[in-house]
Amino acid sequence: MQSMKKVFVNPLVIVMLVALTMLACSSKYAGYDKTDTGLYYKLFKVSKDTVKAKAGDWVSLTMRYAYKDSVLFDSKSAMGNPLRFQLPASEFKGDIYEGIRMMSPGDSADFIVNADSLFLKTFRQPKRPPFVDSNSVIHFYISLLSVDSPATMILKEEEALKKYIEEKKITVSPTASGLYFIETVQGKGMKIDSGIWVKAHFKVSLIDGKQIFSSYDKGEPMQFEYGKRFDTPGFEEGVGKMLKGGKATVVVPSKIAFGEMGRGAMVPPYSTIVYELEIVDLQSKADHDKQLAEDKKKSQQKVETNKQQEGSLMKKYLNDKKITTSPTASGLIYIEKVKGTGAKASAGKKVKVHYTGTLLNGTKFDSSRDRNEPFEFTLGQGQVIKGWDEGIAMMNVGGKATLIIPSNIAYGERDMGTIPPFSTLVFDVELLGVN
Repeated sequence: MQSMKKVFVNPLVIVMLVALTMLACSSKYAGYDKTDTGLYYKLFKVSKDTVKAKAGDWVSLTMRYAYKDSVLFDSKSAMGNPLRFQLPASEFKGDIYEGIRMMSPGDSADFIVNADSLFLKTFRQPKRPPFVDSNSVIHFYISLLSVDSPATMILKEEEALKKYIEEKKITVSPTASGLYFIETVQGKGMKIDSGIWVKAHFKVSLIDGKQIFSSYDKGEPMQFEYGKRFDTPGFEEGVGKMLKGGKATVVVPSKIAFGEMGRGAMVPPYSTIVYELEIVDLQSKADHDKQLAEDKKKSQQKVETNKQQEGSLMKKYLNDKKITTSPTASGLIYIEKVKGTGAKASAGKKVKVHYTGTLLNGTKFDSSRDRNEPFEFTLGQGQVIKGWDEGIAMMNVGGKATLIIPSNIAYGERDMGTIPPFSTLVFDVELLGVN
């Protein structure tokens, strides 16, 4: 493989892609070198580090790739953090992974990669995007920040865990799996075995103190069936040592946590994590199944009650509001507040609408006005409830109206959380635009 040449160009001043000019010289692209596999590259910055990334290493880098004059992805703007992933073997000769393996931490480079091969083989797309020409190229601008082998990362984790244990003055011995279980409040009652339903509060942090998750922040404990995969193996092992009312700190090395892959941006690979556990309640499988049956029965009764009462509630609402407008064939009541003078809304058109939605009792469940963000959708395509498709189609731009929508053309028997089953809905809508 041909060695990289050092090119002293500040990458910060590069605001346009390099022109893809065909020249009759040793390189197809002026200013670029070429590897034996056909990968074209240019180095903007070369560090003093001589370590090269290898397949299987974990790399951290910033990446921007572009097609012609369009940036398709920029890790800085899209994520705010560097990309970190385990470098795979090449998908094809001259791919971007080969380019990254040519780099050392501190290097910055531009690589030219065949677009067809990139989308079909690396990105595993069924076909090339329609806006990308066949046999064209994609420019990758990469700054490699760090390279870590799995062996190095394992060693770093072991050193960090040892330091944590010493600083926290933890004296308990680890279990056979490597877990440290530090009980702070002893519980009592039934033993936690497979099939037991557990309600638990817990916080999860890295050993540097960075919090990953907290059920306390959600305001209610998590519930799960013990013995079925809910979190990490270390979490399950720790919970299995506890009783109702018990509290414990559980230190879980990566091999029984999220392992070599980590968990997205929150948990890096080979990370020891710490759980603060509290067992709030325990329930046998039989008792849990009984409760579920009772809850289901209550829910069904509520749905039936709502269904029976919808008509009378609607009648009372119309009487109280002195609304005499006749419903359409579907049951929609359309009350025009301001007649629009602009374009007519019609099926197939994209419309922009401001709205506030309430239940008959006045409870507001949603409002685009509160978000200061109009809602856009294509009319008549089933993208919204039927009452909206029908009601908005009766409006012109600039118009305002109230739509009273019975459940048969709204959400029906579905429980939408803030919208109970068989709920008549009231929308104050304003048509802002039609395209």
